[in-house]
Amino acid sequence: MDNKSSKYMLIVLTVLCTALIVVSSVQSGFMDPLRNYIGYVLVPVQKGVNAVGTGIYNKIEEYSELKSAYDENIELKARIDSLTEENNRLKSETEELSRLREMYQLDNDYMQYQKVAARIIAKDSENWFQVFRIDKGSNDGIEPDMNVLSGGGLCGIVTEVGANYATVRSIIDDESRVAAMSQHTSDNCIVAGDLKLFEEGRLALTNINKDADISDGDAIVTSNISAKFLPGILIGYASDITIDSRHLTKSGYLIPVADFDNLQEVFVITELKEDVPEEEPET
Repeated sequence: MDNKSSKYMLIVLTVLCTALIVVSSVQSGFMDPLRNYIGYVLVPVQKGVNAVGTGIYNKIEEYSELKSAYDENIELKARIDSLTEENNRLKSETEELSRLREMYQLDNDYMQYQKVAARIIAKDSENWFQVFRIDKGSNDGIEPDMNVLSGGGLCGIVTEVGANYATVRSIIDDESRVAAMSQHTSDNCIVAGDLKLFEEGRLALTNINKDADISDGDAIVTSNISAKFLPGILIGYASDITIDSRHLTKSGYLIPVADFDNLQEVFVITELKEDVPEEEPET
């Protein structure tokens, strides 16, 4: 029904209601037929009006329920967002606490060395931390060739220093070579950086004498004969040691202890290998 028809219907209904009221107020039997006629016309109309009114009421009630459900949904969504944010914060704090505990343990493992804690502020690769920068520099006593620790052991070496930053080349970089040895037997080897190989989470372990007693799972540490790396720092663990085809040397792989996918904090040992006196052999 359009608006014009609705107006006409309302006018007619008003007239009929008024007529019924007027007729009903007259106490005369003469008016009975007229009252009956008006009632005959008005009652169906009134029923229709009542039905429309009931429908409108039901629509209003449905709208009210929908509005209530919508408001509740908004409130629940806000609560979920709040809980998600709180969960992410707690997760971040838990991860940070875990890293701090790891750094604390690392500090204790190498108490013989003076160290400066630093945070990584940039890296040269999107994938791994083969070359990265830290927020400490010469103002903090950092110098080139100082050893860098993370994740339980050796991470890299300082190559460039500014007043308030330093650049570190990690042991996974293709240019890295670390003179190492078995912690158990002191047999020498070389840990060679290899980014292609590190895609498998490994580094190359080379230059092992064919008679050397280096086995899978052996802890590999920095060697006493290294020119730049301080002795006895854990690098990783030997894996898949085999004799080369010419039977002159052995080779294998090393699983590094540092997590080069997610470095955030490091220790820089503020002592250079050249300044550390060599231990005198026991007599």
